[in-house]
Amino acid sequence: MSTTAYVPALKKAYREQVVPELRKNLGYENIHQVPKLEKVVINSGLNASRDKNWIAEVQKEITAIAGQHAVVTKARKSVSNFKLREGMPNGVSVTLRGAQMYDFLYRFINIALPNIRDFRGVSQKLDGAGNYSIGITDSTIFPEINSDTQGRENIGMDISIVTSATTDKEGRELLKLLGMPFRKSSSETAAAN
Repeated sequence: MSTTAYVPALKKAYREQVVPELRKNLGYENIHQVPKLEKVVINSGLNASRDKNWIAEVQKEITAIAGQHAVVTKARKSVSNFKLREGMPNGVSVTLRGAQMYDFLYRFINIALPNIRDFRGVSQKLDGAGNYSIGITDSTIFPEINSDTQGRENIGMDISIVTSATTDKEGRELLKLLGMPFRKSSSETAAAN
C-alpha cells in the first residue's frame, strides 16, 4: 500500500521546470534565492447596506471558487459618508496557501482567464515588490459558478498573488513561467512588426 502525497500539477511544474529556468535566466547561485509563490488572496468588497442573503451568496461563491471557506470581513471603524458602522460586514476574503493555492492558480490561469470574452492577456504591471493583483468583474468565468441563474448580479473580486520575489522583473518572470498570459507590451509589439 503506497501512500504518495498529492502534489498539484502547477507545483510539480514549478519544481521541475520553473526553478531551473529561473536559475538559468536570472543567474541564481543558490536554489533558495529563486522566487516562489507564498499565498493567493481573494477578496470581494460588499456594499454594507445590502441584505444578509446577498452577503451569504457572495461568501458561498467565493468559497466555491477558492475551494476553501471564505470569511466575512467587518468594518473596523464607522464612516458616515458610506453609511458604514463599526462591525458591519463589508467584504468576503480567503487566503490560499500550499496545495489549494497551486490548484486555484492552475484553474485561474488555464480555465477562468480564457473564459473572459475577447481576452487578450493580462497587464504586466506588478506592485514594485514582485506581487501581482488583478480585478475580476464577473465571477461566472469560473466553472464552479452556475451562470444560468436569472436576475443575478455579478460578483466581482480582487485576486492578489504574493511572491517571495523582491523586484517586478523576478515576479513577472516567475508568473510568466507558471503560465500567466501577460499581454505583450507596446515596445515588444513594435519590435515584432
